[in-house]
Amino acid sequence: MAYSAEALLTRDMPPKETSMAQNKFKGLGVALVTPFKSDGSIDWDALFRLVEYQISRGIDFLCVMGTTAETPTLTSEEKKRIREEIVQRVAGRVPILLGCGGNSTAAVVQELKTGDFTGIDGILSVCPYYNKPSQEGIYQHFAAIAKASPVPVVLYNVPGRTGVNMAVETTLRLAREFDNVVAIKEASGNISQMDEIIKNKPQDFDVISGDDGITFPLITLGAVGVISVIGNALPYEFSRMVRLALRGEYPQALEIHHRFTELFKLLFVDGNPAGVKALLSEMGLIQNELRLPLVPARLGTEKRISELATELGIRI
Repeated sequence: MAYSAEALLTRDMPPKETSMAQNKFKGLGVALVTPFKSDGSIDWDALFRLVEYQISRGIDFLCVMGTTAETPTLTSEEKKRIREEIVQRVAGRVPILLGCGGNSTAAVVQELKTGDFTGIDGILSVCPYYNKPSQEGIYQHFAAIAKASPVPVVLYNVPGRTGVNMAVETTLRLAREFDNVVAIKEASGNISQMDEIIKNKPQDFDVISGDDGITFPLITLGAVGVISVIGNALPYEFSRMVRLALRGEYPQALEIHHRFTELFKLLFVDGNPAGVKALLSEMGLIQNELRLPLVPARLGTEKRISELATELGIRI
């Protein structure tokens, strides 16, 4: 979408967090997709355009190499190059949150101890998946990560993908015991659980929405922002909604939230990032390509996304 530089630099822009002692990941963070060409290779030009598109339209931070990036399908060499290229191109303009997690504690700790985290402002580390550890196992896993990490840690609770929910007590235990555990991306879908964390958390620990569709209500409870999928395509609109909500201007924020209610659902009905890649392709930003085992959204879903894009006036 076209917006003037003046509109982007006015009161809608919140002050940027700069202190390393505090959570930098507030406002609109975008869970960056990985664009591919029709031959399955990474479309580097499209990736760089997408980064500039989002930064120029006012995002607050980038989340790189998360689930939305189809990280499990990327090679080690591709992951390394993506990280290096994005750090170079972002050049400190917004904080970078790097996905760094797994279900082998030792492997994650080894990566933290030996990896190059130059230009990285924090890591997003998901609950161990598939092996379903106990709450004590989850605590010990993240305790080891916190002790090894050279940068702040954002916990990531997404039981729909991992098969295990991190309980409120475990989250609060980690938040209270480790100064460098600065936030949690909560995608449990359990508003009561998220509210309990917000109610009882330490002052210097934050809750970040992991679900576009509940970002508005979660901010009204005290969350500080979102790591967003829809932000890939609509960074200006969604960042405006987030900032209005953070300022307590709820009627205006709610109007934007309701405008995109159907789109929130459509982007996930055939899996993530199939929906947002269909939208980005409709906008001409990337090709509609995914790597197996993921496939593009169904034709009916793509058709409705295209219709909604027209109805909502979505364009570059």
